Amino acid sequence: MSSSKTGNDATPGAAHMRRPSTRLVHLGRDTAAQHGFVNPPIYRGSTVLFDSMDDLLNDRAEFTYGLLGSPTLDALQNAWTELSGAAGTILAPSGLMAITTSLLAVLEAGDHLLVTDSVYGPTRSFCDKMLTRLGIETTYYDPLAGTAITELMRPNTRAVFLESPGSLTFEVQDVPAIAEAAHAQGAAVIMDNTWATPLLFDAHRHGVDIVVEAGTKYLSGASDLLFGLASANAEYWPALRAAHVGLGSTVGPEDVFLCLRGLRTLDLRLREAERQALDIARWLEQRPEVVQVLHPALEQHPGHALWKRDFTGSSGLFSVILQPASQQAVAAMLDGLELFGMGYSWGGFESLVTPFDPRRIRTATTWRAEGPALRFHIGLEDVRDLKEDLAKGFERLDEAR
Repeated sequence: MSSSKTGNDATPGAAHMRRPSTRLVHLGRDTAAQHGFVNPPIYRGSTVLFDSMDDLLNDRAEFTYGLLGSPTLDALQNAWTELSGAAGTILAPSGLMAITTSLLAVLEAGDHLLVTDSVYGPTRSFCDKMLTRLGIETTYYDPLAGTAITELMRPNTRAVFLESPGSLTFEVQDVPAIAEAAHAQGAAVIMDNTWATPLLFDAHRHGVDIVVEAGTKYLSGASDLLFGLASANAEYWPALRAAHVGLGSTVGPEDVFLCLRGLRTLDLRLREAERQALDIARWLEQRPEVVQVLHPALEQHPGHALWKRDFTGSSGLFSVILQPASQQAVAAMLDGLELFGMGYSWGGFESLVTPFDPRRIRTATTWRAEGPALRFHIGLEDVRDLKEDLAKGFERLDEAR
């Protein structure tokens, strides 16, 4: 039987020094405890039996109730905690639930919240509707504010929420500068890091207290899962854990198993996503129908310097701004695409494209692009086929102008 492979070597710090692809293969696995099987088993259940009344009354057991954890859930939580350099991780049934739990962990009635104007739409909706009902005020700020975020801080500002790059429009935020300014005022820093994952951006090391990820995207990798994770540093882990337990949020063991399976190939898939997306993005830069490609890894991107300073790579999601065209012309382009699906979410093996208009949701900044905007997720198809599909789409666009 092989020895324990949990990612925790006998030599302190040895596992953390290993490279990402190696760590991802071994994190969250203990083959000795798993009777030699490679993957952690799926534990299903609500009731956990205690050996005695005394044990039950004093919660004297590693696991006490299905809602509060199981060996399956622990495997992923422990793996993600070590991968992200956190003190602890909660698992949620969606990325949005991970976001809302994180916000509720640090906010209460009378508090003030700062949120980037480029935030994921459902996050904005939660702030504007649910948090308002709870007596929490939200102010949206320019994602490029940097240290100027201090000017928006109030005595009751309890948290600052970041998303970098920004949802849809891909502004890169100066995370360390914002974190330093927020901490100087005693505010928590929460960040949606779904685009990069811990492999491409070490959010905790850059000053973020609670880091949210939608495992629905790259951790799943197959568009067949809804999942969320939130990791916290030592200061905020007790509050995050308490909010998670108090809300009664849990995830199914089968979903956790799929995430653990996706974890093993995450580095490999992200590197391929980066290569494929950059190839398509640079090709799109040369198209006459395209005004601008919003991809932080491109030298022409306004946030490229910050991205190069803080990130170790890029994923497969980016946007483009087209030359002015009617909605009918854009529809002619998109409706005829054979390889690009139109649908929400991203991170799977298939390529996607969705039109969007930031003017409908921005409140702190003004979107000045005159042409329509498209968000692309580049999947694992051959880029030559993807270019051919897009080229035909641009022909239809031009003919319909």
